[in-house]
Amino acid sequence: MRGIKKGSGGKILQVALDLLELPRAIEIGRESLEGGADWLEAGTPLIKSEGMHAIRTLRASFPDVKIVADMKTMDTGAIEVEMAAKSGASVVSILAVADDATIKEAIESAHKYGVALMVDIINTKEPVRRAKELQDLGADYLCVHVGIDQQMQGIDTLSLLEKVAAAVDIPLAVAGGMDAESVSDAVNADIIIVGGNITRSAHVTESTRKIRQSMDGGIEKGKGGGGREEGRTRDDEIFELFMQVSTSNISDAMHRKGVLRGIKPLFEGIKLVGKAVTVQTFEGDWAKPVEATDAAKEGDVIVVYAGAKDVAPWGELASWSCKQRGIAGFVIDGAVRDVAEIRRIKFPVFAKYIVPNAGEPKGFGELNAEIKCGGETVKPGDWIVGDDNGVVVVPGERAYEMARRAKEVWKTEERIRAEIKRGKTLSQVLDLYKWEKRG
Repeated sequence: MRGIKKGSGGKILQVALDLLELPRAIEIGRESLEGGADWLEAGTPLIKSEGMHAIRTLRASFPDVKIVADMKTMDTGAIEVEMAAKSGASVVSILAVADDATIKEAIESAHKYGVALMVDIINTKEPVRRAKELQDLGADYLCVHVGIDQQMQGIDTLSLLEKVAAAVDIPLAVAGGMDAESVSDAVNADIIIVGGNITRSAHVTESTRKIRQSMDGGIEKGKGGGGREEGRTRDDEIFELFMQVSTSNISDAMHRKGVLRGIKPLFEGIKLVGKAVTVQTFEGDWAKPVEATDAAKEGDVIVVYAGAKDVAPWGELASWSCKQRGIAGFVIDGAVRDVAEIRRIKFPVFAKYIVPNAGEPKGFGELNAEIKCGGETVKPGDWIVGDDNGVVVVPGERAYEMARRAKEVWKTEERIRAEIKRGKTLSQVLDLYKWEKRG
């Protein structure tokens, strides 16, 4: 296999430096090598941010390490491979969706300049068929890759790897959400590419070492921190992910959508995660909100649009009733009362107003209909997450994706937090002056 120098466990660990800031990439690269990484990848964001200077700097900083240039080339294969090779790349990666002529030119250029060519089959419509074609064209490596946007939707990398491995006889790399659990299952891959689970870690060396140990068989199955445990449902995964992140993380992941405006927690320290049981009621009518207690299941969140700020359709007794039934919490675009008692029993309540007045149980309204709450649409079964910052609603059909994306936001912040603790300011870590919008 062209250019492969394997690690102690027989597989190569390649760290994808998918960052914008070159100094951070160098620092993370150094820490990951200390943890057992073999190759470093100048990721596409880094190349777009810094150009070929990124590859030259990585080469100068790590003269004995193989540098992979993830060019994502779609056209002009020969010249882009030449650029990367002359800048110090050992392996150049281009896209399988490029035309065959582009790939042939890239292969010839790679071999002319003494580097290897990796072809990434990300987003190919028939990946197995395309993998066979690329092998026939003469690619040195194939990269079986599920992109981050696809990962967020739950598309599985390892099942695709298994299908491709059964069809070709060419060194394979695998990329896409690889962590200390999944790398041990990538038995058909010669190269394991890990990005965010190393580069977004607050402790890069330790995270790399854990992945290296798992690749080498040193971590017992089920101890690596990924994969679905037997018996866990997708809802279980979503719940656990949302419990690990803040509403701020979710808001960032959803591009500031989903926040219920003006609705705040009744007391500090609430963490609320559950599926919505929705209630539409009218001014002063507390019948439907209270009846929702009977309709809701354990772990659900009752979400109410009340339409009034001077009369409360919710108080202590209704909260006690929910608490006894295991209902996770209550959210209202409207008012609540008896707040001292609700705080004392620590039932999670989020509301827009606090008043002493109660209304009457007239029975108007509707359960489990689409409602507006805090200016956002909430449907039955949508996910509700609340904490000290407020409340967000995540559409049920996108909950897994948004939970995964919020976790990635959390990982990024963990890494930034670690760099701040080492003495940098936030503007220095993010290189804000460089990235300010011009003109």
